[in-house]
Amino acid sequence: MNKKILCVDDDANILAGFQRNLRKQFDLATALGGEQGLAAIEADGPFAVVVADMQMPGMNGIQFLTRVEQASPDTVRVMLTGNADQKTAMDAVNEGHVFRFLTKPCSPESLAATLEAALGHHRLITAEREILERTLNGTTKVLGDILSILDPVAFGLGQKLRDCMRACATHLKMAQTWDLELAAMLCQIGYVAIPARVLTNHRGNVPLKPEEKDMLARVPRTGSDLLANIPRLENVSRIVLYQQKNFDGTGFPNDSVKGEEIPLGSRLLRVLADLLELESHGQARAKALAELRGRAGHYDPRMLELVGECFQVGEEAVDRQNPTVMEVTLQGLRVNHMLVEKIETNDGVMIMGAGTLITPMLLEKLRNFSTVVGVREPLFVV
Repeated sequence: MNKKILCVDDDANILAGFQRNLRKQFDLATALGGEQGLAAIEADGPFAVVVADMQMPGMNGIQFLTRVEQASPDTVRVMLTGNADQKTAMDAVNEGHVFRFLTKPCSPESLAATLEAALGHHRLITAEREILERTLNGTTKVLGDILSILDPVAFGLGQKLRDCMRACATHLKMAQTWDLELAAMLCQIGYVAIPARVLTNHRGNVPLKPEEKDMLARVPRTGSDLLANIPRLENVSRIVLYQQKNFDGTGFPNDSVKGEEIPLGSRLLRVLADLLELESHGQARAKALAELRGRAGHYDPRMLELVGECFQVGEEAVDRQNPTVMEVTLQGLRVNHMLVEKIETNDGVMIMGAGTLITPMLLEKLRNFSTVVGVREPLFVV
């Protein structure tokens, strides 16, 4: 557990006093002024608590604590000042987002009590975040497992879309990619509400009734509503909702959102999904991209160019790797094998598509199918 405390002041005597009075009770470091404070955070951080003087040359306490928040949002910030006017206090709270505001002279006992309270607050912040992250990771894994069981074809497509989304986000040098990757992985989750017969007919190009077409058109809404119930997935839910929205504003959902008002993740997902669909029908990537460029109003032109640039890099990487295709039995199939060809039951029903990455749940499902109806072997994987 992080218990490190950094005290920052432009007066070396005050810092020496902090060390004398508090070092036996706390894991304490000091820095002479704001610039040294930021350097200490970069070199030895993160700190659980940072205490800063208000009046420092070059960078005052509010400016310094604002920089601390940007560099380390979980760090609890405490302000010390000899100028206790109302404006200073308000600025410290509003701009520096301080936890406590103390006036000089401050007794060692009072400062120690504040540091104990700040450490307790830091424990609460980090514990809550860890719980949320573990809950979020567990929830999304369960959703992925459910999708892999109920609709392995959609799950396999989600895996491909996630990998493509990750490659594009990396090409853009985006700092945060988890929400884009998760939206791509779970964009098909709405298909769990579609009856198996309708889904089979849809994928087999069998003519559908009007009510069945409407059912399929609402898949993004179903998936979005499902994800919206999970805390912190609001952006993921919105990306899923607008995944089939055209750049000119037509398409689902039927609202006024268009152009760059559509989430970036949705615009990118729209291109990737349609590109993979064309490739699944045997089109070469260059020809498939050319066809997408010819669909006026459907896609964000910038996303089309991004995908074109990114996939050129991806193709070079695959050529260099030159993966070896292996022929295995079901007994020899392992987690993290990727299917080169589809897997079918003995009576010709497709269970999983080419490109699916085998997970523990999918492996269990294949074994169950083998027990009940049999699975055609050998299997081809990389």
